[in-house]
Amino acid sequence: MASSPPSKRRRKDQSKDDANDVSATSSSTLEKLSPVVVFAHGAGAPSSSDWMIRWKDMLGKALHAVEVVTFDYPYISGGKRRAPPKAEKLVDFHADVVEKTVAKYPGHPLILAGKSMGSRVSCMVACKEGICASAIVCLGYPLKGINGAVRDETLLQLSVPIMLVQGSKDALCPLEKLEVTRKKMKCPSGLHVIDGGDHSFKIGKKHLQTTGLTQDEAEDLALQAIASFLSGSLGESFALGILKKMDSAKTKGKGITGDWNLIRVKMQHVTNGQYSHLKFPDV
Repeated sequence: MASSPPSKRRRKDQSKDDANDVSATSSSTLEKLSPVVVFAHGAGAPSSSDWMIRWKDMLGKALHAVEVVTFDYPYISGGKRRAPPKAEKLVDFHADVVEKTVAKYPGHPLILAGKSMGSRVSCMVACKEGICASAIVCLGYPLKGINGAVRDETLLQLSVPIMLVQGSKDALCPLEKLEVTRKKMKCPSGLHVIDGGDHSFKIGKKHLQTTGLTQDEAEDLALQAIASFLSGSLGESFALGILKKMDSAKTKGKGITGDWNLIRVKMQHVTNGQYSHLKFPDV
């Protein structure tokens, strides 16, 4: 005996359930547009320093990060004040923090960021097998070693996009030497110079008066440059990832128009409008 067609009530309930599934899927996809950042401190101060706390907050807001994870290397944790070991000896500990973070936020783009020594170790971690970083942000990369030699080996090994922010008066990274290194690098790289800034981006009062900027304004320009670089490097992969996930979830169809509009708005926000040419499904 043939089964009777579903009643209007049943069809209505099924449509409602499908719409709820679509909404949940699209909301999850929107959340995964946000990167997770692992932010490493420099040689002389822990993650609890004023500088690290301030830049953690600023990076989180500028990159719309789901979280900015900070940590202390063992040599300085628990209030210890020992001299830092060679950067290579910090890689495994740093990589373990990264792996735990990725496990906590699966599917989110991974940004490795660091201050000075932490930026150098971040680059080493990015070269490590099994680490899938989407980009690196270096705040005051220490290109020049204590003996004056240029330490460019790790930078030349990178295949991950890297954004460098340097003070123009940073003795640990002469800009002319950095430009020579960037020309030899095989990965995409960006550079923002904080005019008058030292290794920690601090600008002298006289220089600020000359430029007409405040310290906060100068640093805000750096944050804008970081966000713009990452949008250009990651924006299209974000968009294509959304399209793939939405398609595989079979969410095209009735009741999704509002959700796609949300995604369009979010995409333009994250990518600064650079990928408006990407075609979204007609719904």
